[in-house]
Amino acid sequence: MKVLYLLGVLCLGLAQPLLAAEKPNFVIIFADDLGYGDISCYGPTGVETPHIDGLASAGFRSTDFFIPANVCSPSRAALLTGRYPMRCGVPVARHETEPKYKNYGLMSEEITIPELLKSAGYRSLMVGKWHLGMEIAGSHPLDAGFDEHLGIPSNYGKARGANFDTLYRGKQVEQRHVPLEELTKRYTDEVVAFIKRQKDQPFFVYFSHHIVHSPLQPRKEFIGTSPKGKYGDFIKELDHSTGRVLQALRDAGVEDNTLVVFASDNGPTIAGSAGGLNGGKYCTMEGGHRVPGIFRWPGAIPSGQVSDVTISSMDLLPLFCELAGVEQPRDRKIDGKEILPILKGASSNSPHEVLYYYNGTNLQAVREGDWKLHLPRTVNDQPFWSKKPIKKRGFVTLDRLRLFNLKSDVGEKHDVSDRHPEVVARLQRHAEAVRAELGDVRTTGADQRRIILVDPQER
Repeated sequence: MKVLYLLGVLCLGLAQPLLAAEKPNFVIIFADDLGYGDISCYGPTGVETPHIDGLASAGFRSTDFFIPANVCSPSRAALLTGRYPMRCGVPVARHETEPKYKNYGLMSEEITIPELLKSAGYRSLMVGKWHLGMEIAGSHPLDAGFDEHLGIPSNYGKARGANFDTLYRGKQVEQRHVPLEELTKRYTDEVVAFIKRQKDQPFFVYFSHHIVHSPLQPRKEFIGTSPKGKYGDFIKELDHSTGRVLQALRDAGVEDNTLVVFASDNGPTIAGSAGGLNGGKYCTMEGGHRVPGIFRWPGAIPSGQVSDVTISSMDLLPLFCELAGVEQPRDRKIDGKEILPILKGASSNSPHEVLYYYNGTNLQAVREGDWKLHLPRTVNDQPFWSKKPIKKRGFVTLDRLRLFNLKSDVGEKHDVSDRHPEVVARLQRHAEAVRAELGDVRTTGADQRRIILVDPQER
């Protein structure tokens, strides 16, 4: 079905073809485990990040940017496909050394941003952390539509297998045993060279950082540059890399025709800051799913905007398709929505009527506007990364429904379910509907892609 759809797009062309000069370039800078409160444009306690702050002040800064997963693999799958992880078949994080994950990765039937943009003449580059099954046939970045690739398969650490520190260019080994301290510069050099080389034709860059995922090993030039130790030093290196990418766009003369998006894959670990939100990575509190989200496109997106309108990483696929003149897939549901009027300041209405918070395969919360309902759960319902009650992991178990109004209680501290039974009932109906559609820990949904794992919630 995917091949037929893409062939159809290539053969039929566009209803209103755009000239190359009219098509904006796209750059996604995707941090790893960076919390809502970790950078200075999101709060006074954040690490000073002048380049990222400048990106925000020159464009649109979201204070309600929703990531539909609180761990790495499903977050990346949702971004690239515009679909909830349960819909695109990647609801849990891969672990390369466990035999059960041998065939688990991004499904070849899924249609991605680079595949769609290819039909409009875009050349695409992916650099950094993939974590979607690089070793699996059909799940490599080149199989997922990218024209060029430089990166490592997953997280950097010996627990990830023999190739944890192997740098690949496409499907070939570029270098073995690469120190983590070298990777950010290598990746940034690659992005800068690509922009310079590709400046006369439309391009898409997906820069998937390791920063600030452990181990915390910034390059020596950045050690001691932050009062927050190596965690802060690593963020300083992230900011420096961002500055180099932005300078490359200026040097190539394409800054005004490039939409840059900066975001994080999920909330922070214990070392980071959720900036007043409750929870962090591994849980369905706001701190696990609400992250920095910044958009800059000079002349097209007005500068100085700070918006509390709810948008999502899944919205990038529809946004890029619209701007590139590419038709979205019609043979599947895309969960991302149209957000260009919001980015331009012409609308203050979120296109997301309801949001769904899954932890692995377990539906744990639903949100409608400012109302968020947490659902009962047991330890057995939780994925392996959330079974133990550790700081910032929110409700590991919950014996009853809890309702929060995020407008007045973004920290999710005051349960008001007894005062608003009608809201509770309405959100329960939303939960029942999405279970039927996307499934739950013991339920298979009607539009849930098969998960190629036995006991997905267990390692």
